[in-house]
Amino acid sequence: MKKKIISILLAAVMVTTLAAGCGSSGDSNEGGGSADNSGDKPYEGVELTYWSMWSNTEPQGQVIQEAADAWAKETGGTVNIEWKGRDIKQILSSSLEAEEKMDLFEDDYKRISENYAQYCYDLTELAEANGYADSSYALFNDRATGWAGFLTCITEQPNVGGVFYNQDLFEEAGVEVPTTWTEFLDVCKALKDKGIQPLALDSTYAPFLFGYHLARYIGEDAIADMADNGGWGENELVAKAAQDMIDFVNAGYLAEGAPAEYPASQDSMGIDGDVAMVVCANYVTSEVNLHSGTELNWSVFNYPSVEGAAEGVDQSAAYAGANSIAVTSYSENPEAAYDFATFLTSGEWDQKMADTASQIPADPSNTAPASQNGTIEVLNTVETPLSWNMGFNQNADLMSPIAEVIVKMYEGNFATGQDFAAALDALY
Repeated sequence: MKKKIISILLAAVMVTTLAAGCGSSGDSNEGGGSADNSGDKPYEGVELTYWSMWSNTEPQGQVIQEAADAWAKETGGTVNIEWKGRDIKQILSSSLEAEEKMDLFEDDYKRISENYAQYCYDLTELAEANGYADSSYALFNDRATGWAGFLTCITEQPNVGGVFYNQDLFEEAGVEVPTTWTEFLDVCKALKDKGIQPLALDSTYAPFLFGYHLARYIGEDAIADMADNGGWGENELVAKAAQDMIDFVNAGYLAEGAPAEYPASQDSMGIDGDVAMVVCANYVTSEVNLHSGTELNWSVFNYPSVEGAAEGVDQSAAYAGANSIAVTSYSENPEAAYDFATFLTSGEWDQKMADTASQIPADPSNTAPASQNGTIEVLNTVETPLSWNMGFNQNADLMSPIAEVIVKMYEGNFATGQDFAAALDALY
């Protein structure tokens, strides 16, 4: 508990500062803020309310409850968990504004930092005093701090995108991991020649796949701008990226029936056993394993680079996101809340979370489970994180029609990339 010891020492010199920064607690610190740290249980009598985005029947929820019980036994504090589920994002804004009883809450780190920063306790000093940087990803901390101006949250569940593949099928076909689009096409041909279907694709993830490819040519910001304003046909690289995909489909590199309804195509990787790859976020591996009742020999590589991209586009950019935990600005016990958040997301409890929920550990020094093989390595190389669908989501009103056009491309409905770009422009 070295973090706790440092935190306790910090508390002694921060009582006045914390009391002033606890929002609704005012000058009184009754029942919280600075616990009696003289004994072995530094948070004796402290009660925290934790709004979770999970349910208590999910693996993540079960581990959170076990960790809360262990933290209570070790520190004397209590964590009362309210299981809000995925709808938490629908109620957070109004609940935080009303200062409803809540010390910690979970959500996407980008939403926390951009939408709820004013309701978040500044964790910067606590994180520095406790060495949080040594047990977390700088990528997420830097992004959260950049959006909000201070560290708003603790990473709970990192996510990364890429090309997830069955290592056994790569070995069977005698192929190596590709790094360029040309090499990727060579791999697909070699797989097909061996009777192995190269790439699974569900229609749900079609914008993610094409977003990755288009972002390699023009970057996410350009995609977001055109999602808002149109002009797809004015950028020749849009047609180039679409032509790549049209040629890919015509070469027969999509799995049979793709793009299928979710999760039929991705699950065929485990059910049929002859589909080699899927482009998605890392949770796809546990989904396939669970739905198909198999344990594939997974690994991942970053999406391949392309030639002829616009100047300055980072060819190593990758989708990266994180469900995270924030401490409310009005919490009367911010140190205890921070302590529990890091207790859960580092060390043995983070490892148990990764193993139980088949996810990337929040602490990079922990070990990724077999289904997440290679994910930590990809995350550690990401300098330019991409958002979900790489800018297509910028226009919420047109996202569904845009997705329909992209699916039609993978269904073979466009003869050329120019036809595809014109179909997108017709939406405006």
